[in-house]
Order: sequence, then C-alpha cells, then structure tokens
Amino acid sequence: MLARFGLDGKVAIVTGASSGLGVAFAREFAEAGADVVIGARRADRLDETRRLVEETGRRCLPVPADVARPEDCDALVAAAVEAFGQVDVLVNNAGIGTAVPALRETPEEFRRVVDVNLHGTYWMAQACARVMSPGSSIVNIGSVLAETTAELPQAAYTASKAAVSGLTRDLAQQWTLRRGIRVNCLEPGFFASEMTDQYKPGYLERMTDARVPMKRLGDPAELVAAAVFLASDAASYITGVTLPVDGGLLLT
Repeated sequence: MLARFGLDGKVAIVTGASSGLGVAFAREFAEAGADVVIGARRADRLDETRRLVEETGRRCLPVPADVARPEDCDALVAAAVEAFGQVDVLVNNAGIGTAVPALRETPEEFRRVVDVNLHGTYWMAQACARVMSPGSSIVNIGSVLAETTAELPQAAYTASKAAVSGLTRDLAQQWTLRRGIRVNCLEPGFFASEMTDQYKPGYLERMTDARVPMKRLGDPAELVAAAVFLASDAASYITGVTLPVDGGLLLT
C-alpha cells in the first residue's frame, strides 16, 4: 500500500518553480521519487531550485518558460521528453495575482492575470497531454478564492482561479476516458508565499484568526502532500476533483 503513494520512476513537470510553493512542489516531488523538470519566467532563480532537487538524489532539468506563451509550454514539454523520455505528472503551479479595485483595474492588468493563471494552465495541460501515457496525472493549482472572498479586491485572480476549477472538470471528462489521464485541482487556503508577501502587515494573521478554524497558516508540506497523493497511484480512482487544502476556511 505505501508504495502506491510514491512517485518512483516518474517524471514530473512543475511550473512556477522559481519561488515559494513551486520550490516546495519540486523538492518534495523529488523526495517522493520523481525526476523533476522545473519551469519559470525567472531563469536566474531556477538554479537554486535545481540544487534543492538534486540534493535528494533525483535528476532535475531547469527550463526557462512563460506559461502564457503556448510555444514556451511546448518547448518545456519537449525538453522534458528529450532529457527523460517521458512526462508522467504535471503540477500546474505558475500563477500571478493583483489586488486592484475593480473600477481601476485596466484591461491589460486583468488580461495578464487570466493569461497566466487560466490560459497558462490550459497550454501546459494541453502540451503535456499530447505526450502523456495512460495513468498520468495533472494537478492544477487553484485557490479557495474561487469559492469565497477575503476582503482584498481580486476580481481577475478569483475569476481566473474559478475558471481553473471548471477547466479541471472538463479536461478530466475528456482525457480520463479517452487518454487515461487524470486531472484534478487543489485549492490552497492561506499559505505563506511570494504572493502573500505583498499583503499589508497583519492581514494574513487577522484573516487566519477570523476565517480559519485551525487558527494557523498552512504549512507548504501539507499542500505538497495533497499534490503528491493526487499525482500518485494512490489516487488512481480520483479524477475531476477540486480539493480544498485550507484548514477549514470554506466552512466559515
């Protein structure tokens, strides 16, 4: 049974792997046994992630990529196949956010968030599905803000993450049946990340105290564990699911 939770012999792509949760996904997927291909726009920061992955004894390939560009997504997947011969898992983690009041948000600001969070998720999933074998897994990273609000004005972000949940269901319906590829979505609650570093001092603490029954931020390892589960054979009968990892935030 324990072997079903491992990723030995698998190759995983992690996007947005230059900082925060992306680094945690890359390192812990390697700890679970996978070789890891990491992608991000900030190529200079991928070397540190590679070092952390290689410390586990697994192989790592860094590839600069902007997921909003379909050609970058295709190139990232092609590099993975050339280096390792296969792609078994995609963690669609790359994302950006804004906190601009709706009456002031420009079309360019709104479109950029949707381009990365929704379009980028789709282009990466599409590129991976073309080369994945039956039994492979795609894990999209959404947000609990797809289902609730948290005081900040985040129309573009919440709209894009709600769309990721809908996209997950549709891709699961298409690809599980036709290609044997499972597609699921994780919805993180409040986790420390590069995005939350931009919030005003005290905001996270106040929201956690008011909204999270567990009364604390999530530990990245708790989110990564859920992703490893969905990527592994332990979740072989799970597809099309959106799973909150939020300390109970959506109960409030």
